Amino acid sequence: MKAKPIYKIVDGKGRILIPKELRAASGMDYGDIVRLSIHQGAVTAKKVDLIEVGDQSPEAVEAFVHAAIREMPEDTQITLAARLLELIERRKERRHE
Repeated sequence: MKAKPIYKIVDGKGRILIPKELRAASGMDYGDIVRLSIHQGAVTAKKVDLIEVGDQSPEAVEAFVHAAIREMPEDTQITLAARLLELIERRKERRHE
């Protein structure tokens, strides 16, 4: 059975909301990596577990980090968060020198 089309309006930043029923049907959840592509004028969004090898774009790196963090034990997440906060504070201090 074919699903009924759902229409959405693209906002000023180019975003659309993927309805909950479509996310559930595709297995998408908060924090998942989604690959966007275009073929013959149609944009597709597909949940992926791995980023293609060699993609070093900021978006791909950020998606990889988010996915990796979700799989880490809580203690490791806390340690990483503390380290990131230290780095941010050091950058702020350097800017104000």
